[in-house]
Amino acid sequence: MTGRGVDQILPCPSNPILHEPHVRSALEYLELAEYRNGAIQKPVGFSYIWGDALADFSNPAHAARIVNLETSVTTCDDYEPKGINYRMHPANVPCLSSARIDCCVLANNHVMDWGRQGLRETLTSLQRAAIKTAGAGRTKAEAMQPAIMHSAGPARALLFAACTPDSGVPLEWEATDRELGVNLLHDLSDRSIDHISEQIRGWKRENDLSVFSIHWGGNWGYEVPQRQQDFAHKLIDYARVDLVHGHSSHHPKGIEVYRNKLILYGCGDFLDDYEGIAGYEEYRGDLVLLYIAKLDPISGELLALEMSPFKIRQFQLHRASHDDVQWLRQTLNREGNRFGTRVASRTDRRLALQWK
Repeated sequence: MTGRGVDQILPCPSNPILHEPHVRSALEYLELAEYRNGAIQKPVGFSYIWGDALADFSNPAHAARIVNLETSVTTCDDYEPKGINYRMHPANVPCLSSARIDCCVLANNHVMDWGRQGLRETLTSLQRAAIKTAGAGRTKAEAMQPAIMHSAGPARALLFAACTPDSGVPLEWEATDRELGVNLLHDLSDRSIDHISEQIRGWKRENDLSVFSIHWGGNWGYEVPQRQQDFAHKLIDYARVDLVHGHSSHHPKGIEVYRNKLILYGCGDFLDDYEGIAGYEEYRGDLVLLYIAKLDPISGELLALEMSPFKIRQFQLHRASHDDVQWLRQTLNREGNRFGTRVASRTDRRLALQWK
């Protein structure tokens, strides 16, 4: 989430005025972070926010770098009256390019915080930076189509993205044949599976890998509802999805490997401006994970999943300490127990997934 407080430390900050019930300026989030961890000498360079994570992003072995971009990228002042409105100035898009982001998922509950004009500018700004998008578009067809990423070999990675109302997405944000918007799933029914299956069949060809990215559920809590697990399994069984990329929770949730396909029910935040905000401390939202998944290029089966743990401090990613890594390991083991997964610590402070 590179908007609001994070946007204020970048070279081209937006107008900081907010329309929240209790906070009227994005600079207040910056002040909270500085009160917690010390002053930030702004403006920072575009790559500052990634900190120690830049080494992971720059690895040439990665075929695709994918994030859920949970902010509008716009100068529009026509805010949606929803209480929280994230935005990043379009001139700050180089912060994404500096991490070599290949694709931004836009199917979430903040991409239209500044209305349809804000979404239009978001799409244009990312396209100008040669960053692919998925999950939102100028028409329903565009919002539904995948981002296509090419690797060095014959395989393509197709990224489909959608969001659900229970993640806070207003129904009126849905893209139509005439109106831009997000790819909204009204429910997790078999009918939705059939629709997704048909969509993927229209794009997927031999040797393609397919990722389904979905913004669903609430922000806090480790529970994975049975309906989400059933839906994720059906995406793999019937829609030929090779990896389910779930998000909305502000903290990592349990991980499942189903029929040797990876399901991330909730990746947690990777970057945000919540530093210094009280509440939900038991979830350690300051501890985040970068997921590095290696898939078989033919079958799409998971070969390995490594996770690099970081801690957000001064709106920057720092390598997590030994104690913080162990806290994440214990949490993922506790939550992964129902799915038959565990994580092991490596000597380089990365975590490695183990599954039956």
